[in-house]
Amino acid sequence: THNTERMRIRGDGRVSIASSLAVTGVTTAAAFIPSKGQLSNRNIVINGAMQVAQRATSNTDANQGYKTVDRFTVSWSGLDSVLEQHQVVLTSGTPYNLGFKYAWQLKNGDQTGGAGTSDYIQAEYRIEARDLAQSGWDYVSSSSYITLSFWMKTSVSQDYTINLTTRDGTSRRYPMKTGTIAADTWTKITKTIPGDSNITIDNDTGDGMAIMFYPYLGNNYVGSSSINAWSNAITGNFGGSPDTAWYTTNDATFEVTGFQVEVGEHATPFEHRSFAEDLRRCQRYFQRLPVSSDHVMWGFGRAESNSARVQVPLSVPLRAAPSITCSNFRTVKYDGTMLQSTSTPTVFKWDDDFASIILDFPSGGTQSHNNVYIVTSDGGTTGLQISSEL
Repeated sequence: THNTERMRIRGDGRVSIASSLAVTGVTTAAAFIPSKGQLSNRNIVINGAMQVAQRATSNTDANQGYKTVDRFTVSWSGLDSVLEQHQVVLTSGTPYNLGFKYAWQLKNGDQTGGAGTSDYIQAEYRIEARDLAQSGWDYVSSSSYITLSFWMKTSVSQDYTINLTTRDGTSRRYPMKTGTIAADTWTKITKTIPGDSNITIDNDTGDGMAIMFYPYLGNNYVGSSSINAWSNAITGNFGGSPDTAWYTTNDATFEVTGFQVEVGEHATPFEHRSFAEDLRRCQRYFQRLPVSSDHVMWGFGRAESNSARVQVPLSVPLRAAPSITCSNFRTVKYDGTMLQSTSTPTVFKWDDDFASIILDFPSGGTQSHNNVYIVTSDGGTTGLQISSEL
């Protein structure tokens, strides 16, 4: 806009305009700007772009849990064949052209026994309670909302199930359906969820809420479900009517990326974060240290426990006292004496105020008290894994 004549300042200090304003253009908004919640750090989900995979980029063993993409886990029941997990690389199309270069993929095995009523495959993201409690969502009010959005692609067309399940107090559940998803086509899923007066979310470091999504959910888990409504979490209300097409298709795939949860009634464009920022956030829950002949740690022998006590620096403080995975390590005394052990190290001391942890590495022999030892790996690829997952 511009003024056709000069403005005049009146004696009382106010401004009057001698003539009308001439409008010479049209102003439009390029994107929705949220009116609730913060503009930055609005995505409560960590690693929603699936770019961090500290453990591995592929997993084909028969174990459930966190295996590839950080912060996303899977569980199941009744499988006849291994369910694979992969971090897959995107190379073209949408959502690649929106900045997404990775997705988390579940790949079905050959479930020869068919789709049993108690079978299921449950993919899951868990939100730390205080991240929700301090998000700005008035979760006990039905007029306050959070919005879930993500991209999804599957090799089998069907209607899939999602639910939100709170963990504190009396567990509450909100089941939803995606609608029929076309095969081999990336589809944007957006769901807006109201608060509920019976929800409890503690302001602590525990598991506050899980977002669950299902390639398959057996009939035993859906009979008491009310879609798009909160109710007490029970065995029968995980989701809607079961669809068996994906589960009974050998090598069927299920991929997600762009996972976002934010306060408000609208899905805003995905909040991309740098790899370094996502990695540090993920390391609150899991850290992997490369312990090999090229990467060593120093400690002191403890005769009373035949162990080498080692202070391990952490990238960031952990959420909670961790579990440790490490095998095939050796302790080497300053004089060159080597002691081999395959036992799991134990946590001697951990404090959430400090970015370090003290571990006792069991010995395969007798340790000399307070003598200096080097701790190093003797094979294997896992290194030292420190997990503080929800």
